[in-house]
Amino acid sequence: MGGLVSKNILITGGARRVGARCVRYLHAQGCSILLHYRSSSSEAQGLADELNLLRADSVRIIQADLTSSEALARLADVASKAWGGVDVLINNASAFYATKVGDVIEEQWDDLLGSNLKAPFFLTQALMTTLKARHGCVVNIVDIHAERGLPDFSVYSIAKAGLVTLTKVLAKELSPEIRVNAVAPGAIMWPEQDEVAALQKQEIQAKVALQRIGCPDDIAKAVAYLINDADYVTGQVITVDGGRTLFT
Repeated sequence: MGGLVSKNILITGGARRVGARCVRYLHAQGCSILLHYRSSSSEAQGLADELNLLRADSVRIIQADLTSSEALARLADVASKAWGGVDVLINNASAFYATKVGDVIEEQWDDLLGSNLKAPFFLTQALMTTLKARHGCVVNIVDIHAERGLPDFSVYSIAKAGLVTLTKVLAKELSPEIRVNAVAPGAIMWPEQDEVAALQKQEIQAKVALQRIGCPDDIAKAVAYLINDADYVTGQVITVDGGRTLFT
């Protein structure tokens, strides 16, 4: 893979887990990263400090509640000016929790749709001018459950399905200057909350063709491919799930 030298990247939700691994991977390729976080301030600052020791002023952090229109506008303004302009937007931030049909409240709907669908749309719209000027690209992190839905996670699944459609619609609307693609992770990391029982883990892994869960680097590499080596790819969803979707 070629280097990503001089790409300026805004990644939402980049302080922890898969987002943080994408930051590390892309930074190692020579990118400058504007790292957005919502509440993980210590993790964001620690990651920025670590990477800035390797290359001065290569990572900046910014806090924003992506469900706030004002915060989104401020984030886009900072990104459009950082290091001269943004080349890549990675919509990674995502609220994720169960919402069983029958018990869903409007606040949960607004939160899950806001972070997973509304924010990516309005952030892309706000950065459209600078991305067009720099022939940039957008990478959305979706989910394999966008297609069939995750039981008891109805609103989350609906939001991610919307993000898949957003990817395809904006790929048409913003072409030819801006490419818009997505990565759909399968079982990459076990959730930190609501610990998955050992038996359930075995059942999940048994339905993965490669018989193992993935690692955050698998997602980071797919994102890097779409940024750097996919000049003739737009409107596509790359599924990174070890073959999980081959099974019902």
